[in-house]
Formats: sequence, structure tokens, C-alpha cells
Amino acid sequence: MNTLSASLRVPVARAALAVLALVLLLALFGARIAPADPLAQDTAHILGGPSAEHLLGTDYLGRDVLSRLLAGTGLSVLAAVEAVAVAALLGVVPGLLSARFGPAASWLALRAVDSLMTLPFTLFAIAAVGLLGNGLHQAMLALGVLLAPLFFRVTRAAALGLDRAQYVEAAELMGASRSWILRVHIWRKVLPTVAVTTAHALATGLLTVSSLTFLGIGVQPPAPTWGGMLASDLGFLAQQPWAPVPPAVLIMLTVGALNLLADVLADSDRTGAAPAATRTRRAARRRAASGVTSGPVSPSVPGTPSVPGTPSAPGTPAAPGTPAAPDRKEHDHVPHPA
Repeated sequence: MNTLSASLRVPVARAALAVLALVLLLALFGARIAPADPLAQDTAHILGGPSAEHLLGTDYLGRDVLSRLLAGTGLSVLAAVEAVAVAALLGVVPGLLSARFGPAASWLALRAVDSLMTLPFTLFAIAAVGLLGNGLHQAMLALGVLLAPLFFRVTRAAALGLDRAQYVEAAELMGASRSWILRVHIWRKVLPTVAVTTAHALATGLLTVSSLTFLGIGVQPPAPTWGGMLASDLGFLAQQPWAPVPPAVLIMLTVGALNLLADVLADSDRTGAAPAATRTRRAARRRAASGVTSGPVSPSVPGTPSVPGTPSAPGTPAAPGTPAAPDRKEHDHVPHPA
């Protein structure tokens, strides 16, 4: 929560959140607020330009471009969210638990994760769709499996750094269970890192979804998607050179806002890593400026006599009017009476 509140004070983060909130509203209600049926064809107005009836014109089948853009936002964004949700489920929980793996189990888990990270997103999704069927859920499941190693490695690295912290060891000595420590101590510290990874993964997932739908994979036509609209518009650039601009702008704005938000979250997490030390230094400077000193030995109260023959503590001033005790060295010789 501290990282999120610190990020909200950054103007760039507020602008990114405003863009993402608008895209989310379009994803949820875009099909309802569309001015026309996104699938309705009007052969009398094929490749029409912007007008009062069609604000962004019509495509090669006479369908309203604005309506298809609004309706396609839901499929494109929700598909990316589905892929990232699968990746987080498969990566975050095993990443937290892997902090307690033995050396052999950790080595096997890391090698399996490395092998998955070497696979290209698009080719693996095409292979999965070929095996499971051409559907959006199948493609997003494959994409989520490929994004899971990212969550696993990031969560594991953060959990390993916190697993040997002093407060974690103190909780273990007091008899706290491992699940309680993971929920209360480690998970709250790992959450900002997971949030940064989620924002980056959403941007990657959205670009991959657009690439797949551009190739006609994962969605059945004539369902509108951002990538599908780009693919259909490229065949008619001679008649409508501006046609790919609206879906391309939406893709760039959404991906850019996600990356900006991830960067601000990462910066806020790093700058807030040691707030206690900063507060301690500021408090020490305030005490020094106000003349208040702190230390293990307090100065003597003026007017209070010292005990005769008792040396003063080092660095402690003696009371006014009291003679200081003479220094006596070990080699001083005291003569015996005759």
C-alpha cells in the first residue's frame, strides 16, 4: 500500500492510471455503448470515410469502425488479463514455496523454468492452438504457461531475500508456522514486486494477443479484435491509408500506460526500501539542531557536588567548584611510613 500511495503522487502514474481506467471501461461496456452493431454489414457504404453516421468510417464490408473498435476492446484486454491471471497462478505460489526447497528440488525447478523461458510466445501459442483447437481460451492458456516462469523467478528471488530476515527468524523461534510467516511477513514484502511484474506482463500479453489475432489465431471471425482490425485494414491502404491508425493508437496507449505504471511502481518500491533509516537520520539532525544530545552518559546537574576522590566519567563535566580528582597512574609510587 505504501508503494501504491507513493506512486499515486507521481503525475505520470496518474496519467497512466487514467488511460488504463478508460480502457477498462471500454473493455467492460464498449459493446453496450457502441453506436451500431459491430457485425452489421452495409454494402452501400463500403470503405466509407468519417461522417455523422459513422464517426470513424466503415471497413471493407461496410461495418462501422468505431463500433468494432469499442466491441473489440473487451476481447483484446480481457484475453490479456486471462493470460496474466494464469501466469500469476502458476508462478507466484510455486515461487513463494520454492524458497524452502532443497538444493536438488530448486535446481530442477529452475531448469524447468529456464526451458520454458526459451520458447517463443507466438510459436508456442500457435502449436497449442493447433493441438487444442482454434479458440481464445486455448491460446491464452498457452500464453499464461509461457509467462509463468517470469512470475516464478521474480517471486522466488524476492522470497529468498526475505526468508533469512531477522524478523522471520524471530517468528520461527516464537513458534509461528511457515504458512503464517508466508502470509503475514513475506507476502506483503513480495507484493510490490509482483505488482510491477504484473504490469509488465499485461503489456507483453496485450502485444502477444494482438499479434495472434492479427494472424487470425485464437479468435473466430467476424469477432472484432484490435489485431484483427489491423490485419483487415492493411489490405485496403490504397483506399483508406488512415484505417489502421485507431486500433494501433489504442494498442500503443494501453501498452505504454502499463509500462509507465510498472516503471513508477518499481521506482517507488526502490525509494521506499529503507524509510526507517531515512527517518532516523532526519530525527538525529533535528535533535542536533535543537541542542538535544543523546548518549549513554548524562551530564552532571550543575550545583550537585561530586563524591570526593571519585573520578568523573570520561567526557562528563564536573560540577562547578568541585576539584577534579587527581589522575593516578599505575607506576605511581606511594611511600610507606617509616
